[in-house]
Amino acid sequence: MRVLTTLLPNQFTVPMVVSGFAEVGDLVSGMVVHGLVFKVGVFDESVAIGCSFVYMYSKCGCVENARQVFDEMCVRDVVAWTALVIGYVHNGESEEGLRCVCEMYRKDERPNFRTLEGGFQACGDLEAVYAGRCLHGAAAKSGLGCSILVQSSILSMYSKCGTLEEAYLSFCEVPVKDIKSWTSIIGVYGKWGCIGKCFGGFMDMLVSGIIPDPMVVSCVISGLANSTCISAGKTFHGFMVRRNYDGDQMVHNALVSMYCKFGLVSYGEKVFNSMCVLDKDSWNAMLHGYSKVRDGVKCINLFVKMLNLGLDPDPLQFGISYLFMFRSGKYEFREMSPWLHGELKTARKLFCRTNKDIITWNTMISAYTRNGHYVEAFSLFNKLILEGTRPTPATLISMLSACAHMPSVEKGEQIHRYIEENQQEMLLSNVTVSTALVDMYAKCGQLEKSEKIFKKMTQKDIVSWNVMISGYGMHGDARSAIDTFREMELSHVKPNELSFLALLSACNHAGLVNEGKSLFGRMVDYYSFKPSLKHYTCIVDLLGRSGFLAEAENLVLSMPIGIVPDGGLWGALLSACKTHNNPEMGIKIAKRAIECDPKNDGYYVIISNLYDSIGMWEEAERMRNFMKERGVEKAVGWSAV
Repeated sequence: MRVLTTLLPNQFTVPMVVSGFAEVGDLVSGMVVHGLVFKVGVFDESVAIGCSFVYMYSKCGCVENARQVFDEMCVRDVVAWTALVIGYVHNGESEEGLRCVCEMYRKDERPNFRTLEGGFQACGDLEAVYAGRCLHGAAAKSGLGCSILVQSSILSMYSKCGTLEEAYLSFCEVPVKDIKSWTSIIGVYGKWGCIGKCFGGFMDMLVSGIIPDPMVVSCVISGLANSTCISAGKTFHGFMVRRNYDGDQMVHNALVSMYCKFGLVSYGEKVFNSMCVLDKDSWNAMLHGYSKVRDGVKCINLFVKMLNLGLDPDPLQFGISYLFMFRSGKYEFREMSPWLHGELKTARKLFCRTNKDIITWNTMISAYTRNGHYVEAFSLFNKLILEGTRPTPATLISMLSACAHMPSVEKGEQIHRYIEENQQEMLLSNVTVSTALVDMYAKCGQLEKSEKIFKKMTQKDIVSWNVMISGYGMHGDARSAIDTFREMELSHVKPNELSFLALLSACNHAGLVNEGKSLFGRMVDYYSFKPSLKHYTCIVDLLGRSGFLAEAENLVLSMPIGIVPDGGLWGALLSACKTHNNPEMGIKIAKRAIECDPKNDGYYVIISNLYDSIGMWEEAERMRNFMKERGVEKAVGWSAV
């Protein structure tokens, strides 16, 4: 964004522009304006400016940024509070939204209709009926309870909370009953299996002239499914077909679910197969049906069909299918785990609803650790211990991995103490757990403890040796890494490619050129391993850092045809040329890099800078023009503040 005039943004222009960005979801442009507002110092000129940014960040899904802006505002009015409450609720953080409403009342800030709407929606989402009643009373006391918007929100809240009597009374108080009101009351009756009242409400709605939409039809079908009235369900299905109410995907999904709950899976299959478009609810409903009749073969086949179609199953689908896969022994967890880890909140809800065994605990803990949610993983582990469930090696390995990645030696020591006090035999018999301890202490900076555990291990596999070698290299002790490697060879454990990668990395950090070259040769000549790109990058970086530029260049040129140099390899060589003040070789190498990756703007910039450094201004300009001719654009760095 450029400032084309000397006019500065003000309290009128900023909210209009920012609101526009919010409506189209343009977060980046909104952030640029945010930075500009701070630069010119107009943020505190008007509360409307702060409110617009709270609204923009909330609308774009960045509710944490919205809260930060809100906290920075000197003056907060009801618009700011409302934007924050609605932002939390619409972004799935209803608990925070409700907390904001309570905080607002404590600070004597009077809510408006929209604030109450957000508050009631939060109560409904959380099924917090007590908080909803308190808010209902406050709304009535303030006089805002007479608003149609607020009355509809109250009805929706009581319906979600499942309080039938209060939902009905709220429904009666709504003066103008629209489709949303009818859906709420029919939905709550259907949810609790009151099929007579559910049908009665549906017929009353038709008599009143309201045309049912797919949502309200689905509510009736769900009510029939919950009541297990098979004949009524079939009758209503026929009624829908005659009235042409069965053309929507939501309705089809509800029908599949209803027939599957009845145990009539063949009927559900017919509806499922007749659908032109299938969404996650469709697959979920069918998987539920197969699980209900314990048809594990069809359940697994349907799940695999999803994967073959390129669909990402959600945690609920995974949970159903994983159960049968585990029982059948057909698949292992690690093959399916990538699909589980996308929606942790949904996975946690599924976890809370299941009967937990150690496999369930391990699945959820692993999902947290693999996604970097280490605090949640520790919280779950502590809960597991308090409930008296005995952790398995898989549990402890996940927790030690979390400690290593945080890194937190204190928590790692807690896990270590637990093992020593409760499962001492595991340290002696389970090489994987012992290796995880070695890795954890090394990554947490406790190399001596890592070394001590490693030496106590009575059994060591290739992973154990590699972890210890990497630990030494990580701490700059390349000599010990090499000694450990030699000890491994004497123990008749054959190294693998990762062993040599750890060794070369250690030599690189320590600058041990001769040792690195010797190990690289041993890998190729003695063990007949084919070096990967990572191996070449390590040895080239080692040679380049040590001033052996020609040797490093020759090694790159002699690489097999199947290995294509990447930015890391060329970058190592170019960095060495710069360090050792050899611009001529740097220019030559950068030209080769451009041949391999002509769209990489960095190589053109490096050549131009190298030409500049030796006074070849015309060549530098020619290279910049060449870059433009090829349509390569230089990535521009920018700051919002």
